[in-house]
Amino acid sequence: MMQESTSPFRDPERPAGPGVFKLYMGSFAGVGKTYRMLQEAHELRARGVDVVAGFVETHGRAETAALAEGLEVIPRRRVEYRGVVLEEMDVDSVLARRPRVALVDELAHTNVPGSRNARRWRDVMELLDAGISVISALNVQHLESLTRTVAETLGVTVRETVPDWVVARADQVVNIDIPAEELRQRLMDGKVYAAERIPAALANFFTPQNLTTLRELALREVASSVDRLRTGIVSRDEGAPRSADRVLVAMSSRPPHTDVLLQKATRLAGRLNTDWYCVYVQTPDEAADRIDAAVQRQLVQNIQTAQRMGAEIVKLQGADVAQAIIRFAREKGVAMIIVGQTHRSRLHRALRGSVIERLIGAAGIDVLVVSLADEAGR
Repeated sequence: MMQESTSPFRDPERPAGPGVFKLYMGSFAGVGKTYRMLQEAHELRARGVDVVAGFVETHGRAETAALAEGLEVIPRRRVEYRGVVLEEMDVDSVLARRPRVALVDELAHTNVPGSRNARRWRDVMELLDAGISVISALNVQHLESLTRTVAETLGVTVRETVPDWVVARADQVVNIDIPAEELRQRLMDGKVYAAERIPAALANFFTPQNLTTLRELALREVASSVDRLRTGIVSRDEGAPRSADRVLVAMSSRPPHTDVLLQKATRLAGRLNTDWYCVYVQTPDEAADRIDAAVQRQLVQNIQTAQRMGAEIVKLQGADVAQAIIRFAREKGVAMIIVGQTHRSRLHRALRGSVIERLIGAAGIDVLVVSLADEAGR
């Protein structure tokens, strides 16, 4: 288990500005993220810090439920949806209570339709903006940029995701980790899931290979977070300006696999601790009155996905796509342009030129060409 260093909640008084965001990241369910959150809450209370449980999910685990006793709990909001009463965090009550620190479990959770925020991570951002510090928890497979990797290597489709920029927003990320065999033993002992779910979990998701893969992913994410924080501290101490080495995704109006490019960009931008752009160049042939309706719908959907991932959306106009992208990239200090591999024929490229080749020829800007051969095969 990777232990955290000095707590970011040392001062019991409320500081000015946004709240501090601490995130416990685990490789999988049952490693002890919620348990450690509750332990820290008791430690904070002992030091005089005003802390409440905004939403804590014990998953029926007796040890976790016992540790939750003695903490102030904000009553949950009960919502009826399709004949079933569901419970959600009462954001308004937490805001009205204004604690120094709020525990908010299950960061990737999807709220009941009709809630003010569709996702719990948006609730957390609202609390932070209000000056309330938050301790939360997340399993690494819920990172949006890793959903593809998880699907291909583990055969699991993750529906609830958290944008990478949310994790990058955290002031401290702590990895909660236990060996794969120890977790499998906890599972067999009934400390993770109910008895009827254990055989299927051991045979499918909780295999030694899957658990090892997820542990590696979690360690990488936490290491990246440490690097980002270290870089920020060094720059602040040395008075250095923030680097302008930004990342740009060049998105066409007919992007067959834009999600691949966006996931590459958000992970790379996170590693570099920098901003990134999603740029679309509208040519005269793609004017609003000429573009195909189905293409327009797909384009809008991809733009919305990029926004959710934290990109700044930029729409340019011009007949020369490469020139428009290069000009924008130079103006904004872009160091890398990400494009998808072209499927144009050699004849088409010979007659009309290649946007990718022109981008590669631009001095001072690296170009990452993402292979989509496997996607085309699928």
